[in-house]
Amino acid sequence: MTKKSPNPVDHHVGARVRMRRMLLGVSQDKLGEALGLTFQQVQKYEKGANRIGASRLYDIAKILDVPIQYFFEDFAGDSEAEGFAEEAGAYAAHDETTRFMASAEGVELCRAFSSVRDPSVRRRVIDLVKALGEPLEERARPTPMRKGVVNA
Repeated sequence: MTKKSPNPVDHHVGARVRMRRMLLGVSQDKLGEALGLTFQQVQKYEKGANRIGASRLYDIAKILDVPIQYFFEDFAGDSEAEGFAEEAGAYAAHDETTRFMASAEGVELCRAFSSVRDPSVRRRVIDLVKALGEPLEERARPTPMRKGVVNA
């Protein structure tokens, strides 16, 4: 018997539910309770294993205080179909980002970053994270000297 993989739409919507729930600090138990469901059912929705019906999605949107379209934002869809993402890897790259943002680390990073009020500090944090994510060969290249900045 072959295990059927989740439909990409169900997977995306579920990941967005999880991300929003975690950003609000709401447990699967609490969301389930508000919906009259078990946490296991919420878990299945979030993994995309079970589809979320229209009326249930409406209820989730009200509880998590977002418009329904929030759950479909950034969905790349079928890259082969006309009118959808042009790059074949667009969904895969977005899917990886969505998974990270829905993780405990992603939520923690997002909360910590959003508490930084100074725009120049926020920009430096972004630059630091980008630099840390570069391949070693890229980091080894000398960068142009900026006034007041010493290359190490």
